[in-house]
Amino acid sequence: MNFDIDPDTTAIAEAVLRFIEREVLPLEARHHAVLGSERTLFQADGRYVPEALALRRQVRMRSAELGYYNLFGDEKLGGAGQGAQVMAHVQEAINHRYGPGRPLIQTVVLPSPFTNGLSPVLRHLDASVFERYRDGIASGEKTLCFALSEPDAGSDVFAMKARAVRDGEHWVLNGTKQWITNSPYADHAMVFALTDPEAAAQHKGGVTGFFVDTRTLGFSVPRLINTVGHLGGDTGVVVLDNVRVHDDHRLGAVGRGLAVAMDGVNAGRMGMAATCLGLARWALDQAIEYAKVRKTSGVPIAEHQAVQFMLADCAMDIYAAKSMIQNCAWRIDQGLPATAQVSMVKAFSTEMLGRVMDRSIQVHGAMGLTNELRIEEGYRFARVMRIPDGTAEIQRRTIARQLLAGRSEL
Repeated sequence: MNFDIDPDTTAIAEAVLRFIEREVLPLEARHHAVLGSERTLFQADGRYVPEALALRRQVRMRSAELGYYNLFGDEKLGGAGQGAQVMAHVQEAINHRYGPGRPLIQTVVLPSPFTNGLSPVLRHLDASVFERYRDGIASGEKTLCFALSEPDAGSDVFAMKARAVRDGEHWVLNGTKQWITNSPYADHAMVFALTDPEAAAQHKGGVTGFFVDTRTLGFSVPRLINTVGHLGGDTGVVVLDNVRVHDDHRLGAVGRGLAVAMDGVNAGRMGMAATCLGLARWALDQAIEYAKVRKTSGVPIAEHQAVQFMLADCAMDIYAAKSMIQNCAWRIDQGLPATAQVSMVKAFSTEMLGRVMDRSIQVHGAMGLTNELRIEEGYRFARVMRIPDGTAEIQRRTIARQLLAGRSEL
């Protein structure tokens, strides 16, 4: 295994970073009055203000025009089909350079790997139907959301209560989905519902996926869910009230919805891990620079052993995470089994980011608690990342089951 970054991958990352430097950052600066504070970024109900939504759409579409937005989209869907190793390197590079809290960069320049853009889940949509929507999605004009979780069905997806009942050539969907990223803004939703409750109760399928236009009668997002002190965001509650969906908008076979959903989850977990790695490197950079200039007792705090140990612990965490991500991405690109490895990477990287952000705050002292340095925002982001796409506990359960079944090569 050779984990040297090849010239093509380096060139892709550098091109994306140049785009951000030349076009996104100047846009961010011109609209700082809106983007610079959550008090102006969000409306009273927690949704982005119209100006912010328009700017995010502008960046998405420009990124798509230049070929970046669909870098990791499946080639069969019209994407560039770049693999896990390229994705990990580019996501790390972006987040390392720009840090947390950039509403025109994160999940905008590049979409979330499976919940937006040319998601691999869309491979399961009838080809003729997909063609009707492809241009809007690929151009960044239209966005998606992935509606799987429910109030009582997060880690235990078989506990979902949303139902889809066949009615001639249509399905009628009823239920509530919760914690759905981008749902307040999405044009289309990938919705998963029970079609055979008895099979689901036995953990033998029974869940089916559907591609739903969010303008369909009965589809609504009545409220957002603000988390960890934010005044708004993109996580919402979806209500399905007799939503009618034609059978040709079904995602995959009836009863095979969880297999369809999982088709994209690994990509999402890898993207999340690479994002955490980049943010951890950013936080360590901030701590190192501050330690060199902040003085106590007449000397820089970098000369104090206690501070040096925190920096060293951060570096060890980051090196371990980077090694894991590179190995796991290589396995995915080689077509090797990686179920346990992806779970290891997701759990370790998200927890690692929390430790690194915490130490960075500690090195900065009281300054680390202020919102002007953005480290505290990174700390809040890190805490959130241990929950979506499978909690750290679910990842450990997956790892253990793979080990006990003899299916994990370490």
